[in-house]
Amino acid sequence: MPADWIVPDWPAPANVRAVFTTRAGGVSQGPQATFNLGAKADDDPVAVRTNRALLAARTGVPSAWVAQVHGPRVVDAQDAHQAADAGEPLQADASVTNAVALASTVMVADCLPVLLCDSQGRAVGAAHAGWRGLCAGVIEQTVQALRARLPQGGADAPVMAWLGPCIGPQAFEVGPEVREAFLAAATPEERDATKAAFVPHGDPDAGKSLADLCALARLRLSREGVTSVSGGLWCTVSDAARFYSYRRDRTTGRMAALVWRTA
Repeated sequence: MPADWIVPDWPAPANVRAVFTTRAGGVSQGPQATFNLGAKADDDPVAVRTNRALLAARTGVPSAWVAQVHGPRVVDAQDAHQAADAGEPLQADASVTNAVALASTVMVADCLPVLLCDSQGRAVGAAHAGWRGLCAGVIEQTVQALRARLPQGGADAPVMAWLGPCIGPQAFEVGPEVREAFLAAATPEERDATKAAFVPHGDPDAGKSLADLCALARLRLSREGVTSVSGGLWCTVSDAARFYSYRRDRTTGRMAALVWRTA
């Protein structure tokens, strides 16, 4: 794998593998150079297919690609993989699986990727958490779907999470409607922490804030009893050499976060 790809540092079981790709190691040209994995990123389709093949070769597993729509829907990775192979990818923003050698995979270029596994490595999942999907519950739905793939009695099984690169809290300016949406969805116990995740920014009359996606994600993980949370250390906007960023560049590629089980 390219040296600057990120291998999550989290306390996952030995049979759980994960990786986050960067711009490096592919064949795309122009604004999408070089390892764009997004089929809808205005890139040469041949380059995208080549990059996806390179990803499978480097990880040793196929990816379950989905058509991301910024919502809370979670699908089974095996179903997603079959649908994508048939040329009709499922519309969803997360997938889970208890299968071996199949990667739950999401693409990002500022949105937050959340990788999940249970403490015994019996199931894994990946969620694409832009602010809309995050507010709508994509993280909670993914944790619940992961636990549903565990043997009987897994409803309360310990789950751990890793937060990948996303637009950082110094770069993610949002309008008042975003703050209000999260406050409306917050439980009474979450309101103070939710307010703290939005720092007023710019003209006070505009009501804009700088939002902390990772802080908001930790609140949603906590709802499901997920307290082992790693990562959340990188800002996609501030590192143009390593990361794609839609907010920064508009025309750009997509990176991938993937997690899978080995035998």
